Amino acid sequence: MSKEVKKNSFKFNPWWIYAVITAIFITMWFSGQSRWVEPTKTSVSKFYEYLNANQVEKVEIINDKTVEVYLKKDALAAKAHVKIPKLDLLQKPNLGPHYTFQIANNSENFQAKLDEAQKAHKLNSFEFKTSSEWTDLVGFLPIILLIGFWIYMMRRMSGGGSGGGGTQIFSIGKSKAKLFDEKTDIKTTFKDVAGLEGAKEEIQEIVEFLKNPTKYTDLGGKIPKGALLVGPPGTGKTLLAKAVAGEAQVPFFSLSGSDFVEMFVGVGASRVRDLFKQAKEKSPAIIFIDEIDAVGRARGKGNMSGGNDERENTLNQLLTEMDGFGTNTNVIVIAATNRADVLDKALMRAGRFDRQIYVDLPDVRERAEIFEVHLAPLKKVEGLDLDFLAKQTPGFSGADIANVCNEAALIAARYNKTAVDKQDFLDAVDRIVGGLEKKNKIITPEEKKAIAIHEAGHATVSWMLEHAAPLIKVTIVPRGQSLGAAWYLPEERQIVRPNQMLDEMCATMGGRAAEKVIFNNISTGALSDLEKVTKQARAMVTIYGLNEKLGNITYYDSSGQSDYNFSKPYSEETAITIDKEISLMIEEQYQRAIALLELHKDKLNQLADILIEKEVIFKDDLETIFGKRPFDKEVHSEVAPEIV
Repeated sequence: MSKEVKKNSFKFNPWWIYAVITAIFITMWFSGQSRWVEPTKTSVSKFYEYLNANQVEKVEIINDKTVEVYLKKDALAAKAHVKIPKLDLLQKPNLGPHYTFQIANNSENFQAKLDEAQKAHKLNSFEFKTSSEWTDLVGFLPIILLIGFWIYMMRRMSGGGSGGGGTQIFSIGKSKAKLFDEKTDIKTTFKDVAGLEGAKEEIQEIVEFLKNPTKYTDLGGKIPKGALLVGPPGTGKTLLAKAVAGEAQVPFFSLSGSDFVEMFVGVGASRVRDLFKQAKEKSPAIIFIDEIDAVGRARGKGNMSGGNDERENTLNQLLTEMDGFGTNTNVIVIAATNRADVLDKALMRAGRFDRQIYVDLPDVRERAEIFEVHLAPLKKVEGLDLDFLAKQTPGFSGADIANVCNEAALIAARYNKTAVDKQDFLDAVDRIVGGLEKKNKIITPEEKKAIAIHEAGHATVSWMLEHAAPLIKVTIVPRGQSLGAAWYLPEERQIVRPNQMLDEMCATMGGRAAEKVIFNNISTGALSDLEKVTKQARAMVTIYGLNEKLGNITYYDSSGQSDYNFSKPYSEETAITIDKEISLMIEEQYQRAIALLELHKDKLNQLADILIEKEVIFKDDLETIFGKRPFDKEVHSEVAPEIV
């Protein structure tokens, strides 16, 4: 038998506070005003009687028509003025005006009589005033502006209208999570998530638990408290969380980590409590916190605000809600971040986020699946090769691929095509990777020759080295900040050996080496090349332990703690050795590239001439000049652009 809950008929309305404060302000405003009693109407003849009887203090003529009469204090006690109230509404002496009347257009005669009365000391003063019907409203303007500004500030501080019906100031500690109804709002399923096979497989068990929890609890298993999705931006972490909610058919609370943080102390912790309270009432449910590093950053790092830090208080409350005495059953927290290294260790431990699922960039097969999803709404030509498109986009995330498809459609529309073809996608990749083509960029013939030699140097050296990635496309068309670009076809490797890294460094230095061989001079065009080889050489020496002089030692800190240290993890002598070894390694590969190009100088010039003529050359042009590569292997390849 259920108990009937008696509802309270009295419901507090926050607007009452606004009304009370408004009334107080209005009272304070009018308390300084003297006109609380309307003056009594009289006639001109009666006024002259009062004037001759020496009872008038002063007279005000408004707009040359209306006369307001102020009597002397002792005159108010006379029987003739008994009808005039002695006190106003606030029980203060009635200071006037006490009488009012209208005069005709002959105000000059009226003024003359007032002058005579003033000279006879029967009138202290008189003055003319100008007034309009808006005068009284203007008097209210400051108080109206003050009240409006106060209400506006209250709404802004409480979240800019997040609550309804003017209750924002009282809902400031409420959760800002958006609730998606599982029956109407969430339509995303795992079928809509292309790629991410490993991540989907790991997170599938959470869906199964929410659908059929008894299957696990009967065996003594416990609900996983949460799953942390970690990966680069644009890889589909939020989409995967929506798919989990769509598959599980449960309420889905979605919010960002920054939604907890406010300018008021204690608001973040209050919102965490309210969020879990709402989720528990609708359990089983999912809470998705995007960019959790906004509140989950490791405590004590970079905290200069003292002990009472609002972000730390919010994190402490989140830790308690996820695995404390107040355990929330059937509520699973899914969080996403691309900065897992800065999260607090207490948040990462088992029992809170039981699973850390790495959502990596898609490989060539997964990219083809993502292309298939994003190409569905496009009008494309028949027989478009998805595998080819996937090979042209190495290192692209799902968001990048969506951008490529959209950019290809825009390019096709720009040229008035009826369908998007292969060339539109290639142009879109060039546009996204290299930037907008600079058709109006002025390049002298000498500069064009230097750029062609530079790019031909990359092509020649990479074609001659076994472990260097061969070029399949070279262009000297300026794009963005670059003057030319080269697309590689690298072999997919799980581990990299020193000779492979050295070959790549030698190919990267091929551009500057070609300038040295042909012109006996170098230029600033090799900036990106130098940056790349310096990073590679430093990684070989300080991270991977591939330098014989320093030996098997690394200064890499995977925990990220070294970011907060003010000192290097090695001595000054070791730093000098590291710098020398890096410089020596780069110089060796530079001289090696020069030697290779001296050996094939004629072919280098031939390739540069073709590049100047066509501006874009492909793998077939290289095979025509150099012949087949002797160490080519059939591999699943990907194209990687190099911007110069």
